[in-house]
Amino acid sequence: MPSPARGAVAGAAAALAWVAVEPLVGRVFDTPYTDSKLAGALITRGRLEPVARLGAHTAAGALFGFVWAGLGGRSAANGAIAAELENVLLWPAMAIVDRVHPCVRDGTWPPLLRNRRAFGAAAVGHAFFGAVLGALAGD
Repeated sequence: MPSPARGAVAGAAAALAWVAVEPLVGRVFDTPYTDSKLAGALITRGRLEPVARLGAHTAAGALFGFVWAGLGGRSAANGAIAAELENVLLWPAMAIVDRVHPCVRDGTWPPLLRNRRAFGAAAVGHAFFGAVLGALAGD
């Protein structure tokens, strides 16, 4: 079983890999929504937004990996399932995001809560992240 520290490092790396594939996933699902921009645009807008986006997404990935390993996470399949579970459990919070997020408010993103394309992109991204996490940190 991986240590929580190893899980954190793997989670950070998996989050960066996820950011790298987000443009492709967005094209496949025909959506401008990205998970990394979810936190980044809330932190700041403008030229520092990409830095905030990478920092927040990497930190969240590290925290997820730490908790996943601490709870006994061990494989790519287990990582993907855990990440999908997190996505499904937190998706109802998009009702709040739809009201306050600057990308929804300015029309860059459509409302997200009932948006199947955005949910599909998030689901694929979470599965990818979890599989990479498990592959890097697993036994």
